[in-house]
Amino acid sequence: MIQPQSIVKIADNAGGKIGRVFKVLGASKKRYAQIGDLVIISVQTAEPRKGVKKKGVHRAVVVRQREAIRRKDGSYIRFDDNAVVLVGTGKQKFEPVAGRIFGPIPRELAERGYQKIISLAPEVI
Repeated sequence: MIQPQSIVKIADNAGGKIGRVFKVLGASKKRYAQIGDLVIISVQTAEPRKGVKKKGVHRAVVVRQREAIRRKDGSYIRFDDNAVVLVGTGKQKFEPVAGRIFGPIPRELAERGYQKIISLAPEVI
């Protein structure tokens, strides 16, 4: 479960490395984000000379979480870290900002409509 004030890893090459969640998008009282949910993050650590700067505010989709999630076949999947991918706003609402994505991505993202993230991922679990 990812909630406001959670520290997350940014799993793409847009320039940010670590971010802090400060809003979970959805219902007005939604507290926790699961895989595939949109969150708003503030970049805490960024690479120099890239597009994303420190203290920048961005929309992101949760791609990995430490909390185990149950699949429809009854199995559970969990990851070693909490990670997000930055997504654009406007017309390309669910399109990733970056051209590469790092680390494994669960196939539940395809069911949520993030086909572009799935196609850029090196490994789909």
